[in-house]
Amino acid sequence: MQRQLDSLFTDLQAPTFRTPAAELTETEDALHLKLELPVVEAKDVDIEVTANAVKVVAERKIEHKEGTRSEFYYGKYQRVIPLKTKVQNTNVTAEYKDGILNLTLPKAEEEKNKVVKVNLEQH
Repeated sequence: MQRQLDSLFTDLQAPTFRTPAAELTETEDALHLKLELPVVEAKDVDIEVTANAVKVVAERKIEHKEGTRSEFYYGKYQRVIPLKTKVQNTNVTAEYKDGILNLTLPKAEEEKNKVVKVNLEQH
């Protein structure tokens, strides 16, 4: 019976990294990206932003002691999200609360000005 339980836990072990769920919304001035990183401490989150992509790597450290059997996921979360709109990567803001990482990615000036209203003069 013990060997069967051991085998079950071995079969259920998580892969070496997981892809966090993401949600991307766009406003006139910025992209807003949310990533789900449950039970990860802010100090264990690494964020890299280029003009065209966001890369997030986070790690949940092992908390259990030797001899503990656990189905909890421990390890790395990793996600690279390509952006269709260029952003000002030097002005990104981040907030991490309740397992959700919120990034505000301001659009590059040329992206904000893609649509320009032209006034027609009347003579």
